[in-house]
Amino acid sequence: MSATLSPATDSTAPAVDALPAKSSSFYTAMRLLPPDRRAAMYAVYAFCRAVDDVADDGGPAPVRAAELDRWRTDIDDLYAGRPAPRVQDLVVPIRRYGLLREDFQAVIDGMAMDAFEDIVAPDEATLDLYCDRVASAVGRLSVRIFGVAEQEGIALAYHEGRALQLTNILRDIDEDAERNRLYLPREKLAAIGLTAPTPQTAIDHPRIGEVCIAVAREAEAHYRATWDIIARCPRKVTKAPRLMAAAYRLYLDAVLTRGWEKPRARVKPGKLALLGVVLRHGIV
Repeated sequence: MSATLSPATDSTAPAVDALPAKSSSFYTAMRLLPPDRRAAMYAVYAFCRAVDDVADDGGPAPVRAAELDRWRTDIDDLYAGRPAPRVQDLVVPIRRYGLLREDFQAVIDGMAMDAFEDIVAPDEATLDLYCDRVASAVGRLSVRIFGVAEQEGIALAYHEGRALQLTNILRDIDEDAERNRLYLPREKLAAIGLTAPTPQTAIDHPRIGEVCIAVAREAEAHYRATWDIIARCPRKVTKAPRLMAAAYRLYLDAVLTRGWEKPRARVKPGKLALLGVVLRHGIV
């Protein structure tokens, strides 16, 4: 079951258990925001984390389905002016920043894709839908809080969400396989002769690097589009997106440098490199 999220006692102090890890790029990026926008992002983060907990650790499938349905109802009731206690922290951000109901519902739908059946070699269209729901939908909520103009914000969420999620997929292929999940696309796996792969047979395949490099090239294209959009926006509203894009790009570069031969060590950019990202993008 997802954790009940206690409302913050003021605009800058969300519940401690609702905060992201202090070592994360997300935490650093959010700390750079003005207090009201930071509080709004923490509220969105708490919602996303709670729904994600249902998908990953919410018990048997019927229990998870019922809990996700309750979250859908809570979001509908929130927009109808009847907020349940666990979504109370979203009331002010929705009113202040124009956050859309369909983006919250898309996040729930994305978590549901993981909740009831392990994703194994989805086709390209399904993978793109998954990335849109679990990453770009969060981005659409976020860019409104950051203050990015509507048209540019939607495009930024589209590309940066996919860049970050594809980076996560490449970074986590071994960990995902341990959970019987494989997010690499079916078409690219078929190109190396894997037509009905299991997660383990895929990550053990001698040509799996070809698939991962092809996915990395798609991620790189999304990073390029992300930076093109950022360059057209006022710098003060893109501080958090810049930091996130630059930090995650370090992870993509690290897995490409490491390569795909087994054993594959878990990659983590060095502290100096991450500090350089903060110094470069954390100052307007």
